[in-house]
Order: sequence, then C-alpha cells, then structure tokens
Amino acid sequence: MLVLLFALARAGAILVPLNWRLTAAEHRAILADCAPRYLVAEKEFAAHAGMLGVPLQPPAGAAPVDGTDADDVLIVYTSGTTGRPKGAVLTQSALMWNALNGIHAHDLGQADHVLTALPMFHVGGLNNQTLPALLAGAAVTLHRRFDPALWLSDVAARRPTVSLLVPATIQAVISHPAWPGTDLSSLRMLNAGSMVVPDSLIRAFHARGVPVGQIYGCTETAPIATVLLKEDAERKLGSAGKPAPHCEVRLVEGEVQVRGPNLMRGYWNDPKATAGAFAPGGWFRTGDLGRLDEDGFLWIMGRSKDVIISGGENVYPAELENVLADCPAIAEAAVVGIADPKWGEAACACIVRRDSLDEASVLALFRDRLAKFKHPRRVVFLDALPRNAMGKVQKFELKRLLETR
Repeated sequence: MLVLLFALARAGAILVPLNWRLTAAEHRAILADCAPRYLVAEKEFAAHAGMLGVPLQPPAGAAPVDGTDADDVLIVYTSGTTGRPKGAVLTQSALMWNALNGIHAHDLGQADHVLTALPMFHVGGLNNQTLPALLAGAAVTLHRRFDPALWLSDVAARRPTVSLLVPATIQAVISHPAWPGTDLSSLRMLNAGSMVVPDSLIRAFHARGVPVGQIYGCTETAPIATVLLKEDAERKLGSAGKPAPHCEVRLVEGEVQVRGPNLMRGYWNDPKATAGAFAPGGWFRTGDLGRLDEDGFLWIMGRSKDVIISGGENVYPAELENVLADCPAIAEAAVVGIADPKWGEAACACIVRRDSLDEASVLALFRDRLAKFKHPRRVVFLDALPRNAMGKVQKFELKRLLETR
C-alpha cells in the first residue's frame, strides 16, 4: 500500500484506501461516490473485490504524469452524522506538512524504528507515524493487523523505539499474559490517540518506564493537530497537548477549531458538506469540545458530534439508525454510545417496538449491512424515547437512563 501511494503521488493520481472490515454494500457506496478507475486487492479479498464492479488492474504501459504538491493524493472516507460516507481529500502537500508535524510529535530521527500495528486505511496508521518515519529516514515494521501477542513479541525481538496505539489496543496489550514479562526497554515513548485515553491505561505504561504522549486530530486534519510531547507526558497526563508546529488551534464557544496546511482540501464531490465543515478564515470545525489550561495545554472535554469511537473506529449512530428504520417491527429507535471495558465505547440500540421483536432479531438486521465493529453491543427496549419540546430525541437523557438501569 505504501509503494502504491508513492507511485500514485509520482503519477499525479489518487489512492482511496478501503477498510477491509466493511461490507460489500458499504464499499459499493464509497466506490459509487469516488468512481475509481481501478481496484487493487490482495488475493484473500479477491472474491469480495469481484462483487464491487470495478476493474481489478490497470492496463500495462499507462503514461505517467508528473504529480505536484498541490495534487490530491489521498481520499479517506469517514461516515458523517447523516450516515453517508464522506471522502476527506488530502493533497500531497497536506501529507508532507502532516509528516513534519509527526516528526515533531514523535521526535523521529534516522536512528528510530517505528512499529506500526494500526490499520493503514485510517490516517492514524498511515499518516501518524508511518509516513513521518519514512520522511525522517527511520525504519518501519508493519503488522498486517493488530495482535497484542505479536505486538509484545516484536517489541521484545525487533526493539522498536516508538509505536502508536489506541485505547482498545492498549487495553489488549496490558491485559495480555505476556505483558508483565515483556522487555519494553527499547521503547523511548508510546503515542496514543483516537479518543480520550483513560488515565489507568497511560499509567500502566508509565509504571513500566515508557512515557505515553498524545496525538489529537481527525481524518480531516490528516490527523495531527495537537501533540503531547514525551517531556510533558507525566505532568500533563491525559492532555491533548499543544498545537503541532504547523497548526493553529482555537476554541470558539468551547469547540476546538484547527487551521493549517495539513488540513483536507474538502470532501470529495460534496461542496455543501465542505462549506459546513469550515468556519470563516479556513478554520476546520472539529465538533469536539475542549478547554485550555493555564499553560496553554488542550484538554478534550467531549464531543458535540454524535460519533462513537469503538476500538479506534468511528461509529456514527445515523448509520445504525438508518438500518433500524427499515424494520417494520420497530416504531422508533436511537443509538447512543455506552462505556465498554474492552472497546472504550460501544453502540447501544434503544428501541420502541411496534410488533414482537427480541434482541437477536435486532442484531440480525445489521448482518451484511454494516461492518461488525459497528453493530450494537447492547439492545434496550423502551416504552418511549425521551424527546424535547421540538420532538428531537434527547440522547443525553437516553445515556442517563442507561446508566441507571
């Protein structure tokens, strides 16, 4: 995938990485939006790829075109609150500026060795450490998919100096039987991101002598917007840090807004969504709520957007609610995030029944419609959904109700 990205950049073409965990239906929606000319798939995905209706290889001898910094090079799809995937378009220049932010965040140099265990179909796995490491001249070890046993064994055997994990993968690592006996001494730091990381997970690494930095950002910021450096990891534990060198961050009515050359150009074929994502002056509206402390460090207080972050994956309630709306036995439904000891957060479907329906029947509705990581982990049947005077479902009331049950 890395070779393909660099080749396409040189040719002035665009890579659209696909999340292999999505269903064929979800992939077809993405492909219908970006209309790719060719699909590249490894053998294990050949049958799935054959269902998507895109040619599986380009013709030989295609004439190359010289790519430039201003060219679009990467479209990463992220579902919106409407449930429809949106493609964040990143230029070659945006990836370069983000890589410079990454070199700063992880203090990367030629002597470093990065262990990449997060998927590269997300900006976190691809752009957070991997591309910055290559720009800095560091070594990179890639895992095909995250496995806590393999991560621990490679830390001991391959001796990486830095790695990047999200809360669910940190939890999997420190819960693994090999955790107490694994030599972590090669790691000069670990970075975490994707969502607010529980202090207990950070302290588990600190207790082993490995400082845990933080990266804050999103797909639209490529993703590095703020960083908590190694030297601040202990005294500002849990903070998202300060703006990356090539980023500006401000709070407007509590909302975190970001500006810089690493930001997306916009959403592919969606000028309306693009316009709504930016405030005047080129400031990207993250939808996250934050505060700045007396030292200028950013603390993320919550999300004004409705996204659920489960195991590092974004799950948008609207996607699940669209599926539930198709079931005649359901009178009304709403999906909210609930705390989950393994995944950090998980989706909970709150349902008012019109006809007889059980939990197994509800869960079956999502089969082949949405990727498994998006499926509800819990189903709750209610007599009615809490609504305000305008008839809008009050999801904060739903969460409060779930906490008391």
